[in-house]
Amino acid sequence: MSATPILTAAQMRAAEQALFATGIPEYDVMERAGAAVADVVWRAGGLRDTLVLCGSGNNGGDGFVIARLLRERGLAVRVAASADSRTPSSRQARALWNGPVEDVLTARPATQVVDALFGTGLTRGLDDGLAAKLCQLAGEARLTYTVDLPSGVRTDDGALLSDVPLFDICVALGALKPAHVLYPAASRFNRLICADIGILVEDAAVRVLAPPRLFVPAANAHKYTRGLVAVLGGAMPGASALAALAVAHSGAGYVRLIGASPMESLPHAIVQQQDGTATAFGDRRIAISLIGPGMGRSDEAVAQARIALAAGHPAVIDADGLLALRSLGFAALPNRAILTPHQGEFDSLFGALSGSRIAQAQHAAAQSGAVVILKGSHSIVAAPDGRAAVSHVASSWLSTAGTGDVLAGICAARLAVTGDPFHAACEAVWLHGEAARRAGAAFVADELITHLPAAIASRL
Repeated sequence: MSATPILTAAQMRAAEQALFATGIPEYDVMERAGAAVADVVWRAGGLRDTLVLCGSGNNGGDGFVIARLLRERGLAVRVAASADSRTPSSRQARALWNGPVEDVLTARPATQVVDALFGTGLTRGLDDGLAAKLCQLAGEARLTYTVDLPSGVRTDDGALLSDVPLFDICVALGALKPAHVLYPAASRFNRLICADIGILVEDAAVRVLAPPRLFVPAANAHKYTRGLVAVLGGAMPGASALAALAVAHSGAGYVRLIGASPMESLPHAIVQQQDGTATAFGDRRIAISLIGPGMGRSDEAVAQARIALAAGHPAVIDADGLLALRSLGFAALPNRAILTPHQGEFDSLFGALSGSRIAQAQHAAAQSGAVVILKGSHSIVAAPDGRAAVSHVASSWLSTAGTGDVLAGICAARLAVTGDPFHAACEAVWLHGEAARRAGAAFVADELITHLPAAIASRL
């Protein structure tokens, strides 16, 4: 499945200019955009009376096209504008609408409202009166739509620049923008649709995380070809046990839990090894090291992490391992590493970074030389080369102890299978979310693991 691109405001402007450079007139693209949104409104709302709110720029021009096309389908359509149209294409669209144009501030409610006031590139909030009127009209409508982005949203980081109502449907034009997947802006619509208007986005570095394509083991596979994952244990054996169980259920061929207190509850297939760290991680058959879950924060734990990393195996670093990395430095990381911080761990490890969460994750990946999973409601997977994938909203039931250990285990297993940290991290985040979806409500991390085989089977 192709992953939907995510473009910043500047990238979207560049993509539009590239399209216009092919000889396609700007107004033709406006007609495409208006037709796409009109079709969504028609399908969702039928013949309900509709009020289209238009701004002065090209987003408002889209609104005039939407209004004209909906009226041609038989809808009772009214248009209200916040100002005169000021771009050539928006003026052309307004001229083709031969009905009256009301003042937004005095417009009466309608059963459906379409917000085409402001779209991509907004840098300041709406005037208080206009913002209040938009919220009022949206609140009194039965169905609400917003064109490209809700008015009052900053494109590149999802900030709310003024009061923004909750819309039923947001129709993104050409590509998604960061505000479509970053909070708080992503909370201001219930459904998101991306409309193709001909924008060329094949080389987009940031995309929505797509369901992965997984493969069964080869006919001649054995436990070492599928990957031996060594999990560093420590002070909190339950966390390392969860991580090891997740590894075992996510496609790796062999799991060793090293250094933790013996646990009878673990399956016999997980080898519990009490050798010294240097000896245990010196085994060249190890494909991946998993360092952090349950490791502890003592000086001894940091020393064990240093020894495990020095063995040079590709590694997944999570939880206490990330805290240890603060003192060890990024130079201690092996090639092909994955870091899995939540926001607090991220800030502690990388400091205050500017830009959106996507930009921060990209900067952190470049700084560390590792793939970074910045965990959250929309988790972001970023590679040192600038690629990034943003997950769909995950189940809020994942906000429970141990689920991060499970994600780290899935990452380690998928890295053992694929050998590619970015692909492995993307697969892991998707599988983690899918297992949570299948688990339903009020699960614990142990139960999440039981749904991993079915989540994997769904993508074979």
